[in-house]
Amino acid sequence: MENPFRPSAGATPPEILGRAGVLDEFEYGLRLGSGAPGLLTIFTGARGIGKTVMIGAAHDVAREHGWAVISETATAGFMGRIGESMRQLAEELGTGPVVRRITAVAAAGFSITTQLPPERQVAWRTLGQDLLTLLDKHGTGLVITVDEIHAADRGELAQLAASVQHFTQDRLPIGLVFAGLPAAVSDLLNEGVATFLRRADKIDLHAAAVREVEESFAHTFAEASFEVSPALVRRAAEATGGYPFLIQLVGYFLWREAEINQGTLTPESVERGIAAAHRRNARTVIEAALATVSPKDLDFLHAMAEDDGPSVAGDIGRRIGARTNLVANYRSRLLAAGLIEAAGHGKVGFAIPGLRQHLRAQTSD
Repeated sequence: MENPFRPSAGATPPEILGRAGVLDEFEYGLRLGSGAPGLLTIFTGARGIGKTVMIGAAHDVAREHGWAVISETATAGFMGRIGESMRQLAEELGTGPVVRRITAVAAAGFSITTQLPPERQVAWRTLGQDLLTLLDKHGTGLVITVDEIHAADRGELAQLAASVQHFTQDRLPIGLVFAGLPAAVSDLLNEGVATFLRRADKIDLHAAAVREVEESFAHTFAEASFEVSPALVRRAAEATGGYPFLIQLVGYFLWREAEINQGTLTPESVERGIAAAHRRNARTVIEAALATVSPKDLDFLHAMAEDDGPSVAGDIGRRIGARTNLVANYRSRLLAAGLIEAAGHGKVGFAIPGLRQHLRAQTSD
């Protein structure tokens, strides 16, 4: 067997743990069609918790039900790219010429200029309405997914939300699936321009149960005929904390260790695999997240790292010598960045596994 673990962004893992039933409402919405609540879904959660994987799973479910899917990441101009994808779909269904070339995208991202006659250079919403009407006649619909909305231009998101609301009111078969960090999603839902999205099925993704991880590891390694004791499988599962990206990393490096050792995992090889997984998690998730924070925000995080559990805002303020209003500002920025999360009244905790240990190691160096 080849190594089935795929520790890279959005890659489909051998098994999606802790997500049973998460897409049931969405799938039911695909059967009901326009206006079904499940056709508006928002995934939130910490970095590496599996939001992109769930968007991929939604793609698969939609396609299984015969729906068209347009997938985008919320970088600048994503509305224009969605519009071009809609144009391509419409032409594949026989509504226009196949040969065309994009020459420009409008600055706001809401319209597309092509080398087509002026009458074909239609507005984004009109383009969408025509495509959805055509899909409806074919007994299907369109699902649009947008990942990483925390990085999006709010004007484009507002335009997308308004357009989808318009399509829904016209009983056209449209589905919208978002994914983003919790604070960004909360901000978006609280904005007046996106009131329509408050009706969405908001799904907060959390870590899988360690017991589930243990059972999955045991099954996967047994299929490959690897020799590993139940105690070592348990140790490996506990090292993931149920965190999906770490599940993939630990599984990946343990598989490599087993290959090196002719299919056997020893206590030493398991510890090597776990250490390698945590180093990779620090490089790919933690360091990337920390690269965007200010020195003051980093001071806030180091002050949190002094605690073994959730930190009290007042204690953090005393440690960094900051007034209450400044502490609140740092807290808001770090929540939006997905580095910390609320942990009860007046308390915050780290949102990324291993972040506390990483910060402590920096301090000791």
